[in-house]
Amino acid sequence: MTECNQSQFEFEAHFSRRVVAEFSGERLTTEGGALLLRAADRKMGLLRRVVRCFRDARDPQRIEHELSEMLAQRIYGLALGYEDLNDHEQLRNDPLLGVLAGKKDLGEPLAGKSTLNRLELTPVGSPCAERYNKISYSPEALDELLVDLFLEAHRQAPREIVLDLDATDTPLHGRQEARFFHGYYGHYCYLPLYVFCG
Repeated sequence: MTECNQSQFEFEAHFSRRVVAEFSGERLTTEGGALLLRAADRKMGLLRRVVRCFRDARDPQRIEHELSEMLAQRIYGLALGYEDLNDHEQLRNDPLLGVLAGKKDLGEPLAGKSTLNRLELTPVGSPCAERYNKISYSPEALDELLVDLFLEAHRQAPREIVLDLDATDTPLHGRQEARFFHGYYGHYCYLPLYVFCG
């Protein structure tokens, strides 16, 4: 019986460096599947387009983490299941996340949770003149981008779009913020609303 096991997988280069997945090495990551996310992102241009929805008013001479790097770090982190900002204290040193975020010097860590917190939690319409609110975004531009991405996923614009709205309970076991008791489900929960397109 013939057995073919590939020991290396080559991916798109990172600047002048080769990106190879193999099962031995010094700097390891548990997030190897994220290279497939990067390939999909490059095809769609998602991160590049999301960055254009933001305004960065920081002094260019004092920037340690580029806006594009921080957005890539956060979005890839979410896609990999790391929804909490405190996860990034560990992830900021992950070599593959550095590659995905476009960090040129992989010896330097990515943004920490405090920096990402300022990026993520700046109130809409907050003036960029404030000390901690130097990065802002346009909700309208992000909404428009989502519509554009949806339309691009089809060969031609659909004649009709059917939206299916559905709520699903997420049971809670503690006193989390924004929890409530739902009589139908009989427990405390979050009740996110999902919108599916058919």
